[in-house]
Amino acid sequence: MAFHSPLVTHYHQALRDREVLEQIRAHYPDGPTLPQLAPLDQLHIGGMAASARLLNLIDPVAPTRVLDIGAGLGGLMRQGAALGYHMVGLDITHRFNVLNQSLSALAGSPPLVSITADACALPFESGCFNAVVFQHSLLNMPDAVRVMDECHRVLSANGQLVMHEVISGPNVEDLVYPVPWADSPAHSHLLTQDALVHLLESKGFHIQHLDDWSDTALEWRQRQRHKEQIPRTAVLSPAWVFGDRFTQMGKHLVENLVNGAIKLVEIKARCYA
Repeated sequence: MAFHSPLVTHYHQALRDREVLEQIRAHYPDGPTLPQLAPLDQLHIGGMAASARLLNLIDPVAPTRVLDIGAGLGGLMRQGAALGYHMVGLDITHRFNVLNQSLSALAGSPPLVSITADACALPFESGCFNAVVFQHSLLNMPDAVRVMDECHRVLSANGQLVMHEVISGPNVEDLVYPVPWADSPAHSHLLTQDALVHLLESKGFHIQHLDDWSDTALEWRQRQRHKEQIPRTAVLSPAWVFGDRFTQMGKHLVENLVNGAIKLVEIKARCYA
């Protein structure tokens, strides 16, 4: 099922999916490694290290079925699969899911399921996942209450919810656009930390870990910004997804972190038994 909305258009409009696959085949004829794909498929602040931290918050069981909501191009999914997790990805952007599956095939990853659907109506049976993961995805969801209801429904007893999320900072009114998740406030649905904590607790989750990741995020983004300003031809980069807009988006991420418009948090919560 394909969705057509201004949000989907935001992610589709500059996506060079065919060219991405041609680029990868030309430069990595034996198949790309996960670090080689990271500039393209880790579309969040912190890269593979942030994904590793997030996955390490999950208490493994056998088997560990993990739902990645807002999976994008699947970098987190492939990293989780390499750890032995049974990963399922969901994204409202259908072309992301198609490209995600092609990237997994080229990288030689285990077959991974990527589903086009809305997080407000998860197409899964109740209690079928051990963990649900959000990584820079709740920020695009206007109805976080319904999303959390659905997360609780599909999680098993004592299931885990882990997040690496952008939230609103104390000076959110100063937020400068465009940013990777939105060209304007219309698609930016940032919660405050207090509102996010209240939402989770009101929906039957017990918070076990909450870490403000903003300083680390700023340091990482400043390093990336410096790399992006050095003239060179990268094999892959976020520009293959966002086009020329990404130069401004990257600059604005730094500004928004510095001026306190946004913060980043890591959260681990568990369903009440």
